[in-house]
This record gives sequence, structure tokens and C-alpha cells, in this order.
Amino acid sequence: MQDSILSRTLWLLKSADSGLWEVVGLSLRVSGTAVLISCAFGFILGGVLATTRFRGRSAIHIFLNASMSMPPVVVGLIVYMLLSRSGPLGWLGLLYTPTAMIIAQTLLITPLIAALSRQIIEDLFNEYAEQFASMRLSFFKKIRATLWDARFSLLTVALAGLGRSLSEVGAVIIVGGNIEHLTRVMTTAIALETSKGDLPMALALGAILLTIALLINTLLSMLNLSARRFAYA
Repeated sequence: MQDSILSRTLWLLKSADSGLWEVVGLSLRVSGTAVLISCAFGFILGGVLATTRFRGRSAIHIFLNASMSMPPVVVGLIVYMLLSRSGPLGWLGLLYTPTAMIIAQTLLITPLIAALSRQIIEDLFNEYAEQFASMRLSFFKKIRATLWDARFSLLTVALAGLGRSLSEVGAVIIVGGNIEHLTRVMTTAIALETSKGDLPMALALGAILLTIALLINTLLSMLNLSARRFAYA
């Protein structure tokens, strides 16, 4: 029995099954888009919080830290209520589409990216404060120099967000509905195929997801090593 399951799993991987790779492709597209949007907002927000002082800054910082631990199903429920027919954005017709899944994942990982990037940029900005003062650099030149030195660490943050996004299941299944050929991604497909008893498909998807996770962690390790070497160069 187990031999037949494993052989079927290997066959699915080797034969480039269209249904399998359709799910993988959608997962990468949804998660990749969410990460790009989250980085665009998260890096800017993190940079502003790290380099400026204003009223309400501490409250935003606390909110970001609290949002990092928000249950994904709660985020999914919020997005569902906004996009449902009776919700304020229901007229857009985005519920049960990849766009709704991107919105949910963006809301999930933006606080993570903003909080981590804030810490990275703030540490470097403070470390270089005396050098910046002696060189009499403008504020924007200070920011540019800080971001350049933080590039490896910020890319690490982006990869961490991608890993979080790819592994998410609760929010995307609420707003996406796990519809075949439309909103079915790796995590939701694994849950569905396991409940149906189609273990070969679930194992094949699990193997691909695990491989992607290992690649992301390998890249994270390489970037951290590069950042340390650059710092001591």
C-alpha cells in the first residue's frame, strides 16, 4: 500500500502533472505578488518609523508587533466581510478570486516586514549617526546609505515574508474558497486531497512545498553569511 502511494507520488512529480503544477504556479504567483506589495509598504513604513520621531510612533510600533501574532483566520474573516456582497467592497466582486487571496496575505505579512525592517534600519541608522553628523549628510543621503548597507538584511526579511505567505492556509481558504483551477493553492490543496484520501497528490504537493521552504531557508542562510562578511570587510 505504502509502496503504491510513493510510486504514484513520484510519478506525479516526474510526469509534470498539469493539475499539480497549476496549483504550484498559482501559489507562487499569489504569494510572490503579496510579498512585493508588502515590501513596498512595509519597507517604507519601517524606514519612517526607524528614522523619524513623531506623535503616535510608539502606538504604531505596538500595533505592528501585535499584528504579527494575529491569527490568519481572523485576517481572512475581516477580508471576507469587506469583500462579501453585503460588505463595503462587495461591489468589486473580488471574493473567491486570487486577488482576494493576495489582499489577505498582504495584510498578514506587511506587519512582519514593517516591524523587522524597522529594527534593521533603526539599528544601522543609530550606528552610523556620528559618521553621518561628521559628514554633514542630508536626511535623504543618510537614508540611502542606510538602505544600501541594509540590503542583504532587507532581502532576508522579504524571503521570510515569502515563507510565511506560502505556508498560510487559514486566511486564503476563507477568502479564496479553494476552487479548482481558480483559487486552489498548495496548502489548501494538501488539506483537501488528504481529506479525500488522495495521499499521492497531497504528498507530491507537500514535497514541493517542503523543497521551496528548504530553498528559502538556504537563501536566508547565504544572505546572512554575506551580510556578516560585508560588515567585517
